[in-house]
Amino acid sequence: MTVVSDDGATLAVRLDPGSGFTFPSHPFGAHPWSSRAAWGSTAVLQLHRAGDHYSVWKFFDCAGTFLHWYVNFEAPIVRGPEGFETNDHGLDLIVHPDGRREWKDVADLHWQRVTGRIDEGTVGRVLAAAADVTAQLDANAHWWSRWDGWTP
Repeated sequence: MTVVSDDGATLAVRLDPGSGFTFPSHPFGAHPWSSRAAWGSTAVLQLHRAGDHYSVWKFFDCAGTFLHWYVNFEAPIVRGPEGFETNDHGLDLIVHPDGRREWKDVADLHWQRVTGRIDEGTVGRVLAAAADVTAQLDANAHWWSRWDGWTP
């Protein structure tokens, strides 16, 4: 990933096609993408805001055309000397250019709870974050709108 902007509150990073993957060992087994060596064919701007239980991703095709926004519900990032870490909670929201919303991987939140990957408190925080994101979109007052004009 390449840092695009970092003001201490919001970290913006760019993920380019072909960027290599690494997946550390996890007590619940291999990451579902661990068989992949690199990111696919899209360029992605990832916006991580300190303390949020989600990040917001802006997807582009190979030609640089905007595809959609993607809200990834996850643990707030933890910064370290070599980068940052987070933990994906499974729930996602795609926001299409026309404003249409598509919830994705809804069952993953439940699966992570019943398998012990997350606890009830985490489920509550994810659902609260989902309600917050939905309210921001309904009001057309989402904090990431300042990145609307950004392109790779």
